[in-house]
Amino acid sequence: MSRSTRQTGQAPAPQGLVSSAPGESPWEPVEDEAEGGEVEAAAAELREITVPPAQHGLRADKVLAECVAEFSRSYLQQLLAQGAVTLNGRVLVKPATKVAAGDRMVLEMRPTQQSMAFQPEDMALDVVYEDEHLLVVNKPAGLVVHPAPGNWTGTLLNGLLGRDPKAREVPRAGIVHRLDKDTSGLMVVARSRAAMDALVAMIAARDVSRQYLALAHKAWGPRKHREVDAPIGRDPRNRLRMAVVDLAQHAGKTARTDIDLLAGNEEVSLVRCTLHTGRTHQIRVHMASLGHPLVADAVYGGKEAGGMARQALHAFRLAFTHPMTGQALVLRAPLPPDMAQALENWGLSYNPAESL
Repeated sequence: MSRSTRQTGQAPAPQGLVSSAPGESPWEPVEDEAEGGEVEAAAAELREITVPPAQHGLRADKVLAECVAEFSRSYLQQLLAQGAVTLNGRVLVKPATKVAAGDRMVLEMRPTQQSMAFQPEDMALDVVYEDEHLLVVNKPAGLVVHPAPGNWTGTLLNGLLGRDPKAREVPRAGIVHRLDKDTSGLMVVARSRAAMDALVAMIAARDVSRQYLALAHKAWGPRKHREVDAPIGRDPRNRLRMAVVDLAQHAGKTARTDIDLLAGNEEVSLVRCTLHTGRTHQIRVHMASLGHPLVADAVYGGKEAGGMARQALHAFRLAFTHPMTGQALVLRAPLPPDMAQALENWGLSYNPAESL
């Protein structure tokens, strides 16, 4: 194993890629992390430990953590759970087992799902713009952006690595922002480190215009335009989701969304959402706070309707100045088939020209 592998307890991701991904959130810049080495062959390695006198009587998992400190505790816990650690020739079943000086422990350093996640995969990607510096993809609903527990393969990152070998040379294969798994639409991807740094700075400075189309429950009311300026943080009653919070009482960040009605009836409203910030689940939370949860967004009170089985949210327009050439780019993605069919099922029409 290389030095970088021993430091992490996992086969490292390709150069610049990180093996942990924060929760997906639309348009919140990804923090840069330390770059790793090249992917290595996933061969198991045996590591033998003789318990020293100073660790006599300690728990086996504590001894492991101290004797092989270059490996992460989570990785060692995985090995224990997989039966990959023996104590005096027997599989160590209970991590709390006390050990004695001179005991022999053997670890089988197995590759984990996470360590093997950052691999190229053949994937059909809908690329709507591309040059030597960046590309813009139209992500379908259901595609996860980063490898993470439950989705170690088949992600957009895997597809980018399979499409372009140079993606290995850029952190996270050039991904600078995220969309939720069930949100469709446009994402910009850097093809060089210089372009990536510039794009991250532009997103942080709010120099990138991004707009979404959403189908929400209920009639919209007489005010076609609404501006929502409401902080977002973890829901204090349910830590698995976000909520509008009072910053005087709960942690959170300011969030602003402009919302315009495009079409609707008594059951549903088609709205255009313009983001001015990029908080986790921002549009979904703000729409729910208005009493108009997105169709099929069960997390925030929506229900399946009109044939929609996933949250009815689509990133349809992306506008920014090219960070390397200075060219003004305005890119659009058509309404995906499921949302278009839902509109038809409700007897509503949508004119793309009216959404600009």
